[in-house]
Amino acid sequence: MIKNLNHVAVVVPDLQEARRRYRHVLGARVSDIQEYPDHGVQVVFVELENTKIELLHPLGEESPIRAFLEKHPQGGLHHLCLAVDDVSHAVATVEGEGLRVLGGKDGIKKGAHDYQVAFLHPRDFCGVLLELEQGSY
Repeated sequence: MIKNLNHVAVVVPDLQEARRRYRHVLGARVSDIQEYPDHGVQVVFVELENTKIELLHPLGEESPIRAFLEKHPQGGLHHLCLAVDDVSHAVATVEGEGLRVLGGKDGIKKGAHDYQVAFLHPRDFCGVLLELEQGSY
């Protein structure tokens, strides 16, 4: 079911500074800042040879990651994103095992780049928030 690690998401308190450090200090290929108002985040993708790092920053007062940043003012690891062939099948498998998908009935929604995504409850996966993403490999 799992194809590969798509990205590691890190919440940052200063997106411009984080972008600068990855680009100028570490020499990485770094995207422009992208805004996703429906998700309440600003995002920068750090492109690596075999995966990406997604730098997240709250966009607006209702951002779902604002509380994370309040608890961890210096930022930190937010989630791992795993690519899957079929997110609907993956969600059905997870739910069939009695595990939780966040965000309602099947939890599937449109993520960055318009890929279908679902988030799995961290308490069911060793304390790690997992994002499953279809079509990103």
